Amino acid sequence: MKLILASTSPRRAEILRDAGFSFVVVASGIDETPVHGESPSELVQRLADAKAELAAARAVGPAIVLAADTVVTLEGRIFGKPRSSDDARHMLEQLSGRAHAVVTGVTLIRLPEAERCSFVESTLVHFAQLSAEEITRYLATDEPHDKAGAYAIQGRAGRYIPRIEGDYFNVVGLPLARVAQALVELGWSED
Repeated sequence: MKLILASTSPRRAEILRDAGFSFVVVASGIDETPVHGESPSELVQRLADAKAELAAARAVGPAIVLAADTVVTLEGRIFGKPRSSDDARHMLEQLSGRAHAVVTGVTLIRLPEAERCSFVESTLVHFAQLSAEEITRYLATDEPHDKAGAYAIQGRAGRYIPRIEGDYFNVVGLPLARVAQALVELGWSED
């Protein structure tokens, strides 16, 4: 049975690869615009469902499709990937010196049965107070530009994060332990 990652995220692929999973990647581009009134948890679960369903519709043979979507949220506001350097700066200024949540929705679909497992994982991230100069230096690295919340905990931004409460891999983009457990529950094996 093959494992299909319905994501082109290099970070999600790296997490799975480093954990010893064999998989194929299937792009599942969808409109990620939030629906008015949608909570962060509802948004990421809806997007993970849509990505998984799109990839499952294209899959052939026995497989488990894995899809995920991650956002950063602070006081009910959703921080996706920044649209510009100014947007990234604004996000980092808002996160500076505060705790925020990283929320990931995950959907797995076992084929051909269409058995499904979905969940949302949340991790609390404590950010250090950043000076304007630190933000400018960080923005110059280009690291923040394709990351939810405009930072990468596994990269240079890790120096600004003194503590997290929850799953580290969730902050990177895929809650590995829960995904592994869900795969086992769906009967996946590498044989």
